[in-house]
Amino acid sequence: MLKGKRILLGISGGIAAYKTPELIRLFVKAGAEVKVIATQHALEFVTRLTLQTVSKNAVYSNTFEESNDASTEHIALNDWADILLVAPATANILGKFAGGIADDALSTTYLAFEKSVFVAPAMNYKMWDHPAVQENTKKLHARGVQFIESTEGELACGDVGKGRMEEPIVIFRIISDFFAQKLPWSGKTILITAGPTYEKIDPVRFIGNYSSGKMGFALAEACANRGARVKLIAGPVSLKTEHPHIDRIDVESAADMFEKAVAFFPAADAAILCAAVADFTPSKPYDSKQKRGEEDLLVQLKPTRDIAATLGQLKKRPQILVGFALETDAEIQNAQSKLERKNLDFIVLNSLRNPGAGFQHDTNQITILKREGGEYTFPLKSKKEVAEDILNELNNYFINT
Repeated sequence: MLKGKRILLGISGGIAAYKTPELIRLFVKAGAEVKVIATQHALEFVTRLTLQTVSKNAVYSNTFEESNDASTEHIALNDWADILLVAPATANILGKFAGGIADDALSTTYLAFEKSVFVAPAMNYKMWDHPAVQENTKKLHARGVQFIESTEGELACGDVGKGRMEEPIVIFRIISDFFAQKLPWSGKTILITAGPTYEKIDPVRFIGNYSSGKMGFALAEACANRGARVKLIAGPVSLKTEHPHIDRIDVESAADMFEKAVAFFPAADAAILCAAVADFTPSKPYDSKQKRGEEDLLVQLKPTRDIAATLGQLKKRPQILVGFALETDAEIQNAQSKLERKNLDFIVLNSLRNPGAGFQHDTNQITILKREGGEYTFPLKSKKEVAEDILNELNNYFINT
C-alpha cells in the first residue's frame, strides 16, 4: 500500500522526536520513500546521522543551505511529496502553522504545501490545554490539517496527562489507512485461508501435510496492497504478515478453520480458499501419548467438514468464492468437478507434476478454470506474481458482478 509513496516527515523540537527513527523505519520497510525536515531544536533530541541512516536521504534543516538540492527547497520538496506528516508537532510549530509564520525550513515548507497535512502533537498537558494552543488547533482543523491525537500517560516532566505523541505503529497505520482509501479495493473485505491443518492423533502426534502457507500469505499481502481489509485464517505456519490491514487468525485443525471461515464469510466480499485442509481427522484422538509396541496402531478417520462446499451454499451475490485444487492425476477433470460441486466462481489448479509448483516452493504454476467457461494456464512464476494473476481475475468479477 505504501510502496512508492513519498512522505515528507517534519520533526519539531520535542522529546518525542526520539520515536521518529522507528516511524521512518516502518515507512521505509513498507516501501515508502521518506525525506525529513527537522527544526534545529529537533536535532537536539535526535541526530542528523540517525535520521539520514534510517531514511536513506539527506535531512533538511535550513531554508537556505548550500547542500540543499534546490535553491527553493521548500517548493521542490512540496512538489516531490504525497503528504506532509509532522511528528512530533510541538506547541511552537503548531503556533507557527496557525499564524502563518515562516522562519525555518519546516514552517516555510508547510505554508507552501498544497496536499494533505497530518500532525501528531506532543507537549505537556498544561500546554495542550492552554487557550492559545486550543485556538491554534481549531484554526488548523478548519484549514484541513488532520490531527493524530496525542494520548494520555506519563510525560517527560513526570506529570501524567494528555500530551504524549501517539506511538509510531499507530501513526504508521493511520497514514496507511489514508493511502488505502485511494486504492481500488478500498472498502472491500477479503477472507483468505492459508497453510495446512493439523489433525490430532494424541497429545504429541498429528496428521498434516506439507503446505507452507506461502501462496495464501502472498495473496493476503497482495489484497491488502490493493486496499482491501483481509481476514487471514492461517493454519500452523512459521510465516509472518507485514501489512497492517491483515487481520490474522491462527487455527490448528480443520474444525477450527471451518468455524472461523463460516463466521467471517457473511461480511466478506470474496473468499479465497487457499488452505490445504485435511479431508480426514481421527474419530477418537487418544488422551495420552501412544507408546510403540509390537502391534499396529489403528487410527480410525472420519471426514472433516467441507469448508468450500459450505461457503458455496452460504454464498450470496455479489460475493465471489475462489477455490484451489492440488491434483496429481486427471487434473483438469478433478478441478472442474470441484468447481461445480462446491459452487465456486473460479478455481486455481496446481499440479504436483509440474516442477517448482505446489508445497514448499517460492514459485508456482497455475491454471485458472472459470465457472462460466474458460481455462487459462500461466507459466511458472514467483508466488507473489501468481497472487497478482489470481487477483486480476478476481478483479474482473468485482467489475462485472
